[in-house]
Amino acid sequence: MLEEIKYANIRIGQKASIERTITKKDIDDFTRISGDANPFHVDKKYAEKSIFKGIIAHGMFTASLISAVLGTKLPGSGYVYLKQDLKFVLPVKPNDIITAEVEVIGKRDEKKHVELKTTCFNQNKELVLEGKALTKYILFD
Repeated sequence: MLEEIKYANIRIGQKASIERTITKKDIDDFTRISGDANPFHVDKKYAEKSIFKGIIAHGMFTASLISAVLGTKLPGSGYVYLKQDLKFVLPVKPNDIITAEVEVIGKRDEKKHVELKTTCFNQNKELVLEGKALTKYILFD
């Protein structure tokens, strides 16, 4: 079982992150699982004619790395994901190393909500995704 962080122990400014190298297999697996076979993700010749100059990862695959941080690190188990606002800033390509980070930016005690800034950066420290998430603590203290 994953470590649980009780709502009372969440502090504004807390951060957590994960890092993952995005592979072509990851993109192919996400295509199969999601059903999103847009040629930008699966057809090298097609994607090379685009402004991206090659295959790109699905935006929602990159966003799912945020979900992994929220579900396993901060706030972690005991919370459900209620809302996510996203802005896709730069494409993610095979072999990019993505760091997904969350930071607690607010708490709403009456509903045990935790507001988080969500970001993903590539290996060059370039922002590729940004947004805000809302989670809710659902266990009894």
